[in-house]
Amino acid sequence: MKIAIIGATGWIGSTLVAEAQSRGHDVIAIARDSSKIAATGVEKRSLDLSAAADSAALASAVAGADLVIASIGGRAAGHHEIVAASAQRLLNELPAAGVNRLLWVGGAGSLEVASGVTLLSLPEFPEAYKGEAIAQGEALAVFRNSDSTVNWTFVSPAAEIFPGERSGHYRTGGDSLVSDSEGKSRISVQDYALAMIDEAEKNAHPKQRIGVAY
Repeated sequence: MKIAIIGATGWIGSTLVAEAQSRGHDVIAIARDSSKIAATGVEKRSLDLSAAADSAALASAVAGADLVIASIGGRAAGHHEIVAASAQRLLNELPAAGVNRLLWVGGAGSLEVASGVTLLSLPEFPEAYKGEAIAQGEALAVFRNSDSTVNWTFVSPAAEIFPGERSGHYRTGGDSLVSDSEGKSRISVQDYALAMIDEAEKNAHPKQRIGVAY
């Protein structure tokens, strides 16, 4: 399979590139500045989703891909509006570009810890991540309200995602936060990437949000 990964220079995006490569997939690594993509053995392409909408630019960036994985965040630049806007743009423009599958690196904030109670709404939710969590919740709403023909999957990580090791294990849930027997919700970025590429290969959750954690 040929997988286009938008956000290939980020720590999640670069881990996704490595996981896809390790499983024999051809990778198109996409970033705002393709010269900053460290991976080897990939096609490197540039795309700036913060620039004015240009369907030709997006189509060129994903040309030849069987599916797109998007890892987009605005926390570093304080530009959270790009998250939901990029989701909408991809849903609008991917069909004309010949790509009909989109996997989205989502957030955990909109996952429920109890009926009607989201992780984001808890008083202990870290202030530094609230803007990002709100933006990802807005992106999820974009997906759920869309009539696009794109087959999307929104993949939320655990409450804590961290650089670690690839254990080869994870559990999948729906809108509820996945926690272990000690009540902790954690996953390494390597196992999150494993779950994402598994979903790319199996297409087990079309037009759904899923959560992954240990």
